[in-house]
This record gives sequence, C-alpha cells and structure tokens, in this order.
Amino acid sequence: MTRIVCQQLAPRIADLAANRALARTAIREAIDAGADVVVLPELVTSGYVFASREEAATVAIAPDDALLTEWAAEAARGDAIVVGGLCEQGADGNLYNSSAIVDPTGVRAVYRKLHLWDREKLVFTHGEQAPPVVETRVGRIATVVCYDLEFPELTRAVALAGAQLLAVPTNWPLGPRPAGERPPEAIVAMASARINRMAIACADRAGTERGVEWTSGTTIVDTDGWVQAESREPGAVTADVDLALALHKAHTDRADLFADRRPEHYGAVVAALGSTKP
Repeated sequence: MTRIVCQQLAPRIADLAANRALARTAIREAIDAGADVVVLPELVTSGYVFASREEAATVAIAPDDALLTEWAAEAARGDAIVVGGLCEQGADGNLYNSSAIVDPTGVRAVYRKLHLWDREKLVFTHGEQAPPVVETRVGRIATVVCYDLEFPELTRAVALAGAQLLAVPTNWPLGPRPAGERPPEAIVAMASARINRMAIACADRAGTERGVEWTSGTTIVDTDGWVQAESREPGAVTADVDLALALHKAHTDRADLFADRRPEHYGAVVAALGSTKP
C-alpha cells in the first residue's frame, strides 16, 4: 500500500517567505506521519488571486529555485515524493501555473497547466506539453493542475501513458451545490479514477483569499473510483491506496477498460480542433 497525504493549506497571497515555511512544515509533518506521497495545493508557493501579472512576477520562481531543493531535502527524510503547485518563472519570460514532482534526488518533472481557468489567462501562459509520467519507488506518478481535471481527454491520455496515481494540486472556488453533495470537482475525480482505474489525489486549499472562498474539498480516490479520504478542514488528509491495482484494467475475463476501447470511432473528440467556438 502507498500512503498518500494531501495537505489542505491556506497560503498567503504574494508572500513567498511565509508560503515557503508553510509548505516545508506541511511536507515534514506528512512524512513524519509515514507519507510515501505528499500532495500540496495549486500555487502553494505564491497564493492565487493576483491583482496583476506584475504582482505574480514578484513571487515567481524557476524550477531550480532553492525552495524546491528544500522540498527534495524534506522528501529525503522519508524517501518520499512531493507534488505541489508553484508560480513558475519560465526561461522564456512567461509565467506558468505549474506543478512540480520532487523526490530525494531533486525535481523530477515540472508540468505547466494546459487549461487556464477564468482570470488565470490574464496572468499565466498556457502550457504546451503533456503531463509527465514519472517512475518512482511507489509506481508511476503524473500530475495535472485543478481545471485540467475537467477534461477527460487529458486524464485518459495520462492513464494510457501508464500513470498509476494522478496528483492534482488545486484551488477549487466554492460554488453552490445541493445539501449533502460532494463538490462537483470531487465527483469528476471519482469518475476519472473509475473509468481509467487510476488513483487520483486532489489537494485543495483552505480559507478565503481576496474575497474568494475556497471549497476545501481535498479528496483521495482509489483505483475503483471510491473516496478513501476527504476533508473540509485545514490539515492533512491521508489514505493508504494500492497503486498496483492500476496496472490491471480488466473488470472480468471479457471486459477490459483499455482493450475494449474503440478509438477509430472517437474522431469527433479531435475533429473540432481548429474550429471556431459555437
């Protein structure tokens, strides 16, 4: 079993030093609790509700920043893997809403969010590369960011690339939902996990930032699509998940999630490329 710990945190907007300490403490606490994988929220290094691109640039960091080196040093204490969001300063001069996969050897991969939500488009540049799938001691881990999870084409592609665990740093704005219902984003995670037989760990954030209230919807879903842990309170959300199950896509001797695909009939999914919006 792999112990996954998602830390539901409340980073401070544009306060790099405070968020650096917050993330480091959260990683340490998770590893002390036996975490094999630690997932932190989207933009945990910087906060989210920027007034402008210029404000975001003041707290943007490159993937070789000492902050991520600290994550690797903490990971080494438990031979763990850490996945967390950052405001990335690209070498091309652009800012990216990114997620880093870090282990004791350092930064293994950085993914730039492909699908930018609402006003993010005024601050960040879209990523252009598919989510990396990284071989780790616990299995193959991939990462996407928040709104990316809403696009089944992307999560399917990640599963087809061999991911056993999809780590999702996220900031879900609180929206209306019927009493007693889970956040819709958590339901999407459950469905994505089930149709791909791939575990999904979503680390949401807590609190309110510049008038935006967050869902605090951190959810860990197993390879059959069932929620193993969730919380609406700040702090650690922990589940032990068998990632080896993600290697086997068969429901029965004659029903297999991947072998039964009929991609020759799925052309409509990509046929709209280049077309205008309705």
